[in-house]
Amino acid sequence: MNETLLRELVPAVLGVLVRRGADFASAEDAVQEALIRALRTWPDDPPRDAKAWLVAAAWRKFLDAARAETSRRGRELVVEVEPPAGPVPGADDSLWLYFLCAHPSLSPGSAVALTLRAVGGLTTRQIATAYLVPEATMAQRISRAKRRITGLPLDQPGDLATVLRVLYLVFNEGYGGDVDLAAEAIRLTRQLAATTDEPEVAGLLALMLLHHARRASRVGPGGRLVPLGEQDRSRWDTDLIAEGVTVLQAALARDRLGEYQAQAAIAALHADARTAAETDWVQIVEWYDELLRLTDSPVVRLNRAVAVGEADGPPAGLTELGKVDPDLPRYTAVRAYLLERAGDLAQAADLYAVASRAATSAPERDHLTREAARVRQSLRA
Repeated sequence: MNETLLRELVPAVLGVLVRRGADFASAEDAVQEALIRALRTWPDDPPRDAKAWLVAAAWRKFLDAARAETSRRGRELVVEVEPPAGPVPGADDSLWLYFLCAHPSLSPGSAVALTLRAVGGLTTRQIATAYLVPEATMAQRISRAKRRITGLPLDQPGDLATVLRVLYLVFNEGYGGDVDLAAEAIRLTRQLAATTDEPEVAGLLALMLLHHARRASRVGPGGRLVPLGEQDRSRWDTDLIAEGVTVLQAALARDRLGEYQAQAAIAALHADARTAAETDWVQIVEWYDELLRLTDSPVVRLNRAVAVGEADGPPAGLTELGKVDPDLPRYTAVRAYLLERAGDLAQAADLYAVASRAATSAPERDHLTREAARVRQSLRA
């Protein structure tokens, strides 16, 4: 290699780099790196154009150094603007967003719908299903809520009852729907319970824990829905059950009963039974009576009819079911179940099939279809 040639080319290469925008000191460093590489590679692989080779190698070295310097400065800037070390807050902004979306200017129903859509991540269809209204109706309700708060400062938190309702619906969708939100709802409810001694907050947390404890047993192979009476209770999470019962007992001791505490008490009675046959249905009916007094909900009336059918026999359950609106979702499935228990297999099979066509989820539809097939098989046996 001709080292004299290399020395002669240095000024020219430096000039090219400076003209391209490199400062002189950086250009010198880059050319030095290029010369070192030339001394290593040229004896075995001499270039056809020595100057062009040196310019290309030096320019690449300069660009690499410039990028490294930019990255270093960026890292230093990040460190400078980082907050000082200290204790980490125990809560994030998620729960606060729930309160802000429950704006005082909105009705409770509109606030819940908007929060579920904007913060909870549920679709309009999922929210409509939870409220037992058409999807178009719910879409209009959400749009009106958005227009209502447009331009208003979102600095006034809504009321606790609205936030509890949102968390309850988010959990229900995560527990039984297409989007897994149950764990997030439990996390936020734990945060809320740590900030207030309101019994209904504890009641909602207990309800979530008791239901979540059964989750592993609710679905069989291939996503097959497993009804409560057929679940493998050895798969229930006993730690969650124990925690839920403890939280519930503390809430009930405050003697300010609310709907979430009543629902949690029903869930606790189910969790307490070692087998489905040992379920204390009489107490469950009594708790449904309390829940009905608190809410007058059609869904509660429907579930109470099932409980009455278990406690007092299928005819009594069918009598109570007669007081429920037949257009209510799951009404047909409940009637099919009670008719099967009463021995009317032919009508039960037909109603299971009808209910399957009206199901809102694939697992529920498949379950009801299998129930219809099972009952029809019993008829042929």
